[in-house]
Amino acid sequence: MSTYKEGKMRLQIKNIRIVDPPSQNQDLIGDVFVEDGKIVSKFSGDADEVVDGEGKIAVPGFIDVHAHLREPGQEIKETIYTGTRSAAKGGVTTVFCMPNTEPVIDSTSVVEFIFHKTRKEGCVNVFPVGCATKGLQGLELSEMGLLKEAGIVAVSDDGFPISNSRVMRRVLEYSKMFKLPVISHSEDKELSGNGVMNEGKNSTFLGLRGIPKQAEEVMVSRDIMLAELTGAYLHIAHVSTAGSVDLVRQAKKKNVKVTAETCPHYFTLTDNDVKVYDANTKINPPLRGKEDVDAIKRGLADGTIDCIATDHAPHTQEEKGKEFDLAPFGIIGFETLLSLVLDELVDTGVLSFCEAISKMTSNPAKIFNLEGRGTLKEGSVADVTIIDTRYSYEFKKEKIVSKGKNSPFIGRRFKGGVVMTIVGGNIVWSLNNNSITSFDRR
Repeated sequence: MSTYKEGKMRLQIKNIRIVDPPSQNQDLIGDVFVEDGKIVSKFSGDADEVVDGEGKIAVPGFIDVHAHLREPGQEIKETIYTGTRSAAKGGVTTVFCMPNTEPVIDSTSVVEFIFHKTRKEGCVNVFPVGCATKGLQGLELSEMGLLKEAGIVAVSDDGFPISNSRVMRRVLEYSKMFKLPVISHSEDKELSGNGVMNEGKNSTFLGLRGIPKQAEEVMVSRDIMLAELTGAYLHIAHVSTAGSVDLVRQAKKKNVKVTAETCPHYFTLTDNDVKVYDANTKINPPLRGKEDVDAIKRGLADGTIDCIATDHAPHTQEEKGKEFDLAPFGIIGFETLLSLVLDELVDTGVLSFCEAISKMTSNPAKIFNLEGRGTLKEGSVADVTIIDTRYSYEFKKEKIVSKGKNSPFIGRRFKGGVVMTIVGGNIVWSLNNNSITSFDRR
């Protein structure tokens, strides 16, 4: 299913470095040809539009498997219109929207609404993640079969852990019938309680309530054991601790059907960054210690962590302007995704460029069965992200496209970023003289 209409023009991207991880780690200089919204080997006649790709890199469009678009119900924070444009600016061509909307995504009518709004107002693909339990209450299973027919790609109670182990077992068993991965928000609420940051010396020094690492690790351990019991497919969301990385690593050695994601803030920032009481560093799970950051980088390097997602979570400036204790959890992430990956992982030698791209393209496409995406192979959907590693910029608040401005990276300088995003053969965003020049060229 496609949520964004495919372009009809013939587009040629000339003399560009093509990096396509699924195509036997393809890395070469050549041309990319797009016709009727698909990648083709070539076409007869002239192109309708030619893009000069010299000095730039073409990769499959990024697939963000964990984001919050807030619509329906929380449009003051973000909408499908604004959120997909923010995604496009960040090179994200496919977004998984989490189900903690108002109403939640536990009915086919809400799924249909999201697809309708995306076709009408969006500029990238949006695939809903359905609720694992009705109302995100953790009590009664959702109608997964009907939700899958409507178009969901996974189930989750993200934002709320499924505390009851028996219910979680049934979720895994039921999801297996429909070949739907279960995305686990791993948090023991009895342990995290009313905590607002990582538990440790910094929380003591700042006088803020702490969240111990075990609040995550206890639930990661439980869910892995239940996945082993049921044989179902489990995907661990927003891994933040060294212990969680090790649990996933050991589970994979036992051939448990488990995959995992982390987010750029978990391999970039630590709880030291909370010291100024900036609510833009208030995230759930919270920023951890340096040893956890190092462990996450090792987990990315050895394949324990399969995907890099943003957990894009926009809030209003009024909400984030409250004192740290009262401000909501979450930061935005679409527009800094690639730059942080380049800065923190590629330029430091943690991952090769090709390995980093695979964690945002081919890996999520394979895990969530997105046929024809996450690759630039002939016949695949023409979702393409064009990168210029020479492009240097400062991440400025006034340049943020998302409604949410809640980012701890405002003011940071980056080298390397997205300069064009193509979705279904349509150029939906391009950069010229450091300004947005195109969003709605359909």
